[in-house]
Amino acid sequence: MNYQIIEKKVFLIFKKFGLNHNHSKICSKAIINAELVGAYGHGLSRLKMYCTRISKKLINPKPKFKIKKISPSITHIDADNSIGFVAADIAIKKSIQNAKKTGIGLVAVKNSGHYGLSGYYAEQAVKKNLITMIFTNAPPAVAPHGSLKALFGTNPICFGCPTDNKIPFILDTSISMINRGKIRFAEINKLNIPKGVALDKFGNPTINPRKALYGVQLPIAGFRGSGLAWMIDILSGVFTGANYGGKVKDPFDDFSGPQGVGHLFLTFKSNLFVNNFKKKIKKNIKTIKKLPKIKGVKNIMYPGENKFKRFRLNIKKKLVIPKNIKKDLSTLLS
Repeated sequence: MNYQIIEKKVFLIFKKFGLNHNHSKICSKAIINAELVGAYGHGLSRLKMYCTRISKKLINPKPKFKIKKISPSITHIDADNSIGFVAADIAIKKSIQNAKKTGIGLVAVKNSGHYGLSGYYAEQAVKKNLITMIFTNAPPAVAPHGSLKALFGTNPICFGCPTDNKIPFILDTSISMINRGKIRFAEINKLNIPKGVALDKFGNPTINPRKALYGVQLPIAGFRGSGLAWMIDILSGVFTGANYGGKVKDPFDDFSGPQGVGHLFLTFKSNLFVNNFKKKIKKNIKTIKKLPKIKGVKNIMYPGENKFKRFRLNIKKKLVIPKNIKKDLSTLLS
């Protein structure tokens, strides 16, 4: 199915569920972007969940954003339990605006929800020749180092900067060995997950996605990954006024209230300290790509290259939509 046709369907679904024209457009574009870059766990597989939470009044389809100017560089946003896509779109644009004016833009968001891929928002800043760092917390999934109980989210961390070419440097990664969306995608499609990424509720290694969802996910790099998850929970939860410390609601399973997710956007001019940033980053990338390669590796890639190539490839062909997703689209539209 052509991606524009699917995007139109998603747009109409969000309109049907009460979002205005602009907000529906923001959401549909973000979801289809996830499909085009191959991040299926953040795309159409979550559409039914968003609509369910809107129906249960846990996502506010008509939020009244409270945007507080702390200083010319700093902004605090209360998203009024908006869908995360819209809150993040407003925040990154404000962060860009602040950075363009003063050199640096810091925007904190509270009372938000899941917003898809952090890298999607980073691209907006990078296209303006800015550097950006984005943090967001998430529902309990990862056990703190030494614990059997999940408390931290997969808490993505994102960094983006311009390069000397059309492919930006965008590192967008969770602090867990695998992001939660991939586990849910595996469960829906009756697939196994890789070894070494999760434990069941008894602390045993598992490749069963359902057991992983009810157990714990493992952080990257052991206690170091656990420390990063904690840091992001502080920055995007404690610091912003959002939920933290295991209090972020799971969007699929917890209907006791809004998610209460927090985000933090830090954006700054790439030429704050040097006038030839792009020249330097070109040299930096070239130096690394020229390094000797291990057997089987043809090209040392920088973060963002793979997703860019997948996007360019997928935008030219029809998207393959699983039967269960097609059914969701049909049901939600009817």
